[in-house]
Amino acid sequence: MPTTLLLRLVLVLAIALGAPLSRAADITVLSGGAVEPGLKPVLAAFQSATGHSVRLTFNAAPQIEQRIEAGEAWDVVIAPTARLERYAQAGKVGAERVVVGRVGLGVAIRPDAPVPAIGDADSVKRAILEADSVVYNRASTGLLIEEMLRRMGIEAQVAPKAQRPRDGAAVMEHLLQGRGREIGFGALTEILLFKDRGLRLVGPLPPGLQAYTVYAAALPAAGNRSDAARELLAHLAKAESQRLFTAAGVEAAP
Repeated sequence: MPTTLLLRLVLVLAIALGAPLSRAADITVLSGGAVEPGLKPVLAAFQSATGHSVRLTFNAAPQIEQRIEAGEAWDVVIAPTARLERYAQAGKVGAERVVVGRVGLGVAIRPDAPVPAIGDADSVKRAILEADSVVYNRASTGLLIEEMLRRMGIEAQVAPKAQRPRDGAAVMEHLLQGRGREIGFGALTEILLFKDRGLRLVGPLPPGLQAYTVYAAALPAAGNRSDAARELLAHLAKAESQRLFTAAGVEAAP
């Protein structure tokens, strides 16, 4: 059978069977690290279903903003909703969003560190004041810890012993290599990523102190969007994707 006739036959069969005719595309995704445990299986399912390839990089929100401001090419960004609003006001992202979920805060220590009591606000305050050093990042979760310290009225007391790595992963690395009575704060999902390396999750912050960062996905501003990126955004909104996020500790946002 001639090659051209064979190709036409394949095309007709693909249309008849409802197979996708779009060519596989490469999609660049910039994402905050707190959603990593859920995002990876969601993207694996997307790639398997569509044939598209996803190039994924994780950064703290300030680094994502720097990359966007520098004019770096990307297709989908996943970041705290407050950051996305800033990007939209700057004309960098469009208005269309898919909420991925929210991530709460937890307390972490290295395996041999004294275990602090964190059952209520007073216990957490006492644990912070008794610690030799307090570790939290300079990104989204760090801003929430800053606000917590202000509400407690101990920001000035903590400042001299605060350690501020740039992102959540760096916080966990610091804790694993630390010494003395050290206590760390970060996204619950990021703490759990380091559990296999011995990092200990003491627990989530108690009610009254707990705070959440809501993450959403967005496309670039009009004129810079690909069909494949739109497909990915729609995939993130699917019920099965949301179940994968929830199973990984990225809670459904109210």
